[in-house]
Amino acid sequence: MLHEITILEALFLGLVQGFTEWLPISSSGHLVIFQALLNVSVVSEFDIVIMTGTIVALILYFRKKILFLITGLLDGDRIAINYIILILLTGIPTGILGFAGRQFFKSLYGQPVGVSLLIIVTGIFLFIASLQKYQGGQLTVKNALLIGVAQGIAVAPGISRSGLTIGTAVLLGIKPKDAVEFSFLIGIPAMTVATMLTLNENPTAGTGLAPLVAAIIAAFIAGYASIAFMMKILEENRLYYFAIYCVLAGTTFAILTHLIGY
Repeated sequence: MLHEITILEALFLGLVQGFTEWLPISSSGHLVIFQALLNVSVVSEFDIVIMTGTIVALILYFRKKILFLITGLLDGDRIAINYIILILLTGIPTGILGFAGRQFFKSLYGQPVGVSLLIIVTGIFLFIASLQKYQGGQLTVKNALLIGVAQGIAVAPGISRSGLTIGTAVLLGIKPKDAVEFSFLIGIPAMTVATMLTLNENPTAGTGLAPLVAAIIAAFIAGYASIAFMMKILEENRLYYFAIYCVLAGTTFAILTHLIGY
């Protein structure tokens, strides 16, 4: 019998979300799995709302880049303006896919075995992307839209947003460091919109205010502390590390959640 989440459990889930958000291993997928293993009941909105913490952490980490883009926009700098346009363009396919598949993606939160299998799918994709060599690709309108499609698909728990967007960018020939930075930056508007819409519909995400605030704070701390470390690993295109992890973890999670009756 599932029980409602406690503040301690919310703190733990917040730490999981904050730490795994920057890894290409699906933070939402891990939240689904750990909820099942902890025998707690949390609505899908919980994952979206606690992203508030990781969004703030991301903005603080990239504050210089964001300030450069804002200043460049005000000064009419073409490089900054083009970069902002590309960020906004990714939101078009992301929004369309996210809205169209919202109910289906939401239903997956109650299927930890299925989510475990999607984590394995993420691992296979990351392994394919890790084989790609840098070919001098650039961030173009077409590439931005394709990356946006990847981000829209990654709304599904078990499919990593960072993994799919970074992997797609790398497969398009974009330098891993640039792929990582762009992946994180496009996450700001996408995650912010998703969070604001969810807060408007379900302000406490079905958990109560205290557990939710605890999870957001934990997500912020874990997220900010881990971003630099994740940037270093990901920009070196060591995606195969995470590919191996996803396949092993997904398999283990599928077996465990099946054994406990999901």
